[in-house]
Amino acid sequence: MGFPIVRHRRLRQSTGIRNMVRETHLTVDDFIQPIYVTYGENVKSEIKSMPGVFRFSLDRLREEVKEIAELGIPAVLLFGIPETKDSVGSSGFAEDGIVQEATRLIKSWYPELLVIADTCLCEFTDHGHCGVVHTTEIDGHICGDVLNDESLELLVKTAVSQAKAGADIIAPSNMMDGFVQAIRAGLDENGFNHIPIMSYSVKYASAFYGPFREAADSTPQFGDRKSYQMDPANAREALREAETDVLEGADMLMVKPSLSYLDIMRTIKDQFDLPLVAYNVSGEYAMVKAAAIQGWIDEKKVAMEILLSMKRAGADMIITYYAKDASRWLAEK
Repeated sequence: MGFPIVRHRRLRQSTGIRNMVRETHLTVDDFIQPIYVTYGENVKSEIKSMPGVFRFSLDRLREEVKEIAELGIPAVLLFGIPETKDSVGSSGFAEDGIVQEATRLIKSWYPELLVIADTCLCEFTDHGHCGVVHTTEIDGHICGDVLNDESLELLVKTAVSQAKAGADIIAPSNMMDGFVQAIRAGLDENGFNHIPIMSYSVKYASAFYGPFREAADSTPQFGDRKSYQMDPANAREALREAETDVLEGADMLMVKPSLSYLDIMRTIKDQFDLPLVAYNVSGEYAMVKAAAIQGWIDEKKVAMEILLSMKRAGADMIITYYAKDASRWLAEK
C-alpha cells in the first residue's frame, strides 16, 4: 500500500501534530557545562577561539556557577589551569590544586549541582601530555613516549584527590590502557566506592580539540597524542575500547568528539546498556560561532540541530559549551 493512501505529510501539517509525533527531545537535564578555572584574582578572560567562553579565577567563579544553577543545568565539568607545571603534573593531584579548590567552593555554594572532575594530566604537565613521559633527543629534536603503567599511578592519585575535594563524578580522559580499572580500585580503596566513573571511553586523536588546547594551555610541547588517542578512521576499535571500560567498572561511556562520530555513538549505544555521554567539543562550538559571527548561519537553529543529532544518535547526556544558550532557548520555546 502506498500513495495516495499513504501520505506522510499528514503528520507534518501543523506545529501541534509535529510536536506530538516528535521522536527525540532535548531538555535542560541533558546538558553538562564545561568550566575553566585558573589562578589569579579578578580574572574573567574570554578565550579568543571560543567566543562567549571564559576562564575564571576562584574569586569570579561564583557568578558563572550561579548562572548555570539558575538555568537548571544539572552538572558542570571542571578543567583547571594551574599556576605552576612540572613533568608529572603534581598540581593536578595536590590537595590545594585549582580543580580541588574550585570543587569545594562549588559544592559549598550549590550542593545539588553535580561537579564532574576531568581526570587527566595534560593541563598540569610542562610537556602537555596526559601522563609520565620518557624523553630523548634525536638530531636536536625532543622525542618522547608516554609511559602507560607509570601514568596510571598518578591518575589514581588525581582521581582520589578530586573525590576527597567533593567531586560527584570522576571523568578520566587520558586514554591510558587500564585507566578505568586502576581508578576504580583507587577510589574503592579510599572509601569512594559510591563515586561513579564517566569514562572517556572512545576518544579520538581529533583536529577538533584546537580551541580547547588554547583554553586549557595544554598543547603538547613535542609530538602528538596519536599513540594513545584513537585513529579517526577506526570504528571497530571503538567497540574494543568501550567493552574494556565496561569490564573494568565504568559507569558511563563517552564518545569524543561527537559531531563527526555520530555513527560511533549509535554503535556504542546499541552494543552497551550504560548511559552514553556525547562531548560537543571546542572545535565544533568554534565553527558554529565563527560562522554565526559572519552572519552565514542562524546560530540558534544550527546549534540546536547539532545537539538534537547527538541526542538522536543515542546520547543520554551532552557536554557542550552551548549548555547555557541551549537552556535559554528551550525555556523560550
